[in-house]
Amino acid sequence: MPEPILDIRNLTKTYKRGTTALAGVDLTIQPGEIFALLGPNGAGKTTLIGAVCGLVRPSGGEIFAFGEDLQRHWRRLRRRIGLVPQELSFDMFDTVIRSVRYSRGMFGLPADERRIEDVLRSLSLWDKRDSRIRELSGGMKRRVLIAKALAHDPDLLFLDEPTAGVDVELRRDMWRQIDALRARGTTIILTTHYIEEAEEMADRVGVIDQGRILLVDDKTSMMAKLGRMEARFALAQAMGEIPAGLTDLPLTLEDDGRTLVYRGGDGQGQGRAQVAELAQRLTRQNIGFNGLETRQSSLEDIFVNLVERNEEHHTEIEGVVA
Repeated sequence: MPEPILDIRNLTKTYKRGTTALAGVDLTIQPGEIFALLGPNGAGKTTLIGAVCGLVRPSGGEIFAFGEDLQRHWRRLRRRIGLVPQELSFDMFDTVIRSVRYSRGMFGLPADERRIEDVLRSLSLWDKRDSRIRELSGGMKRRVLIAKALAHDPDLLFLDEPTAGVDVELRRDMWRQIDALRARGTTIILTTHYIEEAEEMADRVGVIDQGRILLVDDKTSMMAKLGRMEARFALAQAMGEIPAGLTDLPLTLEDDGRTLVYRGGDGQGQGRAQVAELAQRLTRQNIGFNGLETRQSSLEDIFVNLVERNEEHHTEIEGVVA
């Protein structure tokens, strides 16, 4: 396996008032992959990105980028890292092209008008190149942020909620740009509230909550390990309780006993097999049903379940301590 492009070891961050934003994060990112970091608001996503990009000083731990200690070789290594932050932050009176040129020069790279033009065209900004940033719409301002992050051709690119609150057209442009960056070998770490985007674009997914990484896995493996099947049987007659011959299965009654719901399986075919078995057992017991709907867990379902379980765990611990 190649050397990781980013290796984070036991990273912690506690703010002066005692708030813990990162609680011993370990994370390894491989060259060329697209990694999606999912987590609720306040989970530590932006703090983690800020620690790598020099915006947050960690309380402890180590960060190695491109095989070198990031703290020791900060100035040289930072040139190879790009960031698209959540917040819009630039000189609103500057023009688009000047702002993007400045970002490239800030990292010590020579002027390259062809590269600047390529970046602006890829984000549909070329026609707005001489416009002042304050004259642009919110979506166009977001495009300028992305262009500034790409201007110095980073090897590692952070996208912190890059498509939050933007129009569908920009979202499509953003993902086209990500495809192009992947083809060039750029490693991308993104945070997003649009879990379907992570499900479609990412190679691996990590879930963070309350400053801790709950799970990191290949997207397909995660779905296989944690996925569940849901099947809803519309019963011909309402039930008051689960029949004795079915209590070994994970079943519940809903809709005043008119719907028998199965939720279970292991994401690897067990759920489908049990649903088929359940249908046969209902028929043998003369329990009629006139409709069946099945649904496999999505990445969003897995994410929500992980976060809810983590919050319940912390609530239990706090209760014991109290």
